[in-house]
Amino acid sequence: MTQATFTPRVFSGIKPSGGLQLGNYLGAIKRFVGMQGGDFETIYCVVDMHAITVWQDPAELCNATREVAAGYLASGIDPAQSILFNQSQVSAHAELGWIFNCVARLGWMNRMTQFKDKAGKNAEKASLGLYAYPALMAADILLYHATHVPVGEDQKQHVELTRDIANKFNHDYGTDFFPVTEPVIDGPATRVMNLRDGTKKMSKSGESDMERINMTDDADTIARKFKKARTDPAPLPDTVAGLADRPEARNLVDIYAALADITPADVIAQYSGAGWGAFKPALADLAVEKLAPISTEMARLMADPAEIDRTLAAGAEKARTIAAPILAKTYDIVGMLRS
Repeated sequence: MTQATFTPRVFSGIKPSGGLQLGNYLGAIKRFVGMQGGDFETIYCVVDMHAITVWQDPAELCNATREVAAGYLASGIDPAQSILFNQSQVSAHAELGWIFNCVARLGWMNRMTQFKDKAGKNAEKASLGLYAYPALMAADILLYHATHVPVGEDQKQHVELTRDIANKFNHDYGTDFFPVTEPVIDGPATRVMNLRDGTKKMSKSGESDMERINMTDDADTIARKFKKARTDPAPLPDTVAGLADRPEARNLVDIYAALADITPADVIAQYSGAGWGAFKPALADLAVEKLAPISTEMARLMADPAEIDRTLAAGAEKARTIAAPILAKTYDIVGMLRS
């Protein structure tokens, strides 16, 4: 069988629940912008169908969907260069998701660590959607024959599942219709940690707002949070290796590197031996320079939701143009009778 060739295409998405924070920006959106206009077709999504794996207030979900879209746009996603839409406007995601529910194996789903983390001790009370959503995530990706997915380290397992589903579908039906997608994990801050506890991931649902940088925070708030971020007593070391076993220090160095588009080694070379009284204000100034314009533009966009809605609707139309023939061919391969 001749190996199929696929258009180099990127797909990725962010779930609209709890508001955007710095981890979403550095771990995802900033990288999405960097891949735009290069060697790939780029498709970016607000994955609102994933959000309802736990109950969402409908009005808040609608607002959060617009806020994520505003974050994309304010950060530099250009609808003329990338397709930007929200998932629920393209019903083919759910349709392919069902087929992949029938391809994925129960054992694969049982290995998904995020379900265990999110369901905790109340797994019996969790929704079926929370358990099965990695198959929908695979459908999100493969519906566009995406060849690459920029993800954080914690999402790598889901891309591996997507590869397993593609391989099993292709094997079961004697085809090479779906690509074996590659995860793209790079950069110094693909996993941004909590500003109060460097061993925990920065989260939209943390107990204290001081734990995270919200993408809607104004300049003063951004600066205050970084200046009050937890650190240890020692100054910055001479080498990156010296950050081992210093999670808060490593996190702040990684954030600086990601915001400045340099490596952690470059940061250490610049600030070796410096105390936190010098480094944290410098980080705060850099963060304000990079992030405050985004929060300002997000506020402008959110003041005119009709503009966001028009952008998402136009993107959904473009997405459907790519998705429809891929879904139709999938139905043909599976043997679904269509008049």
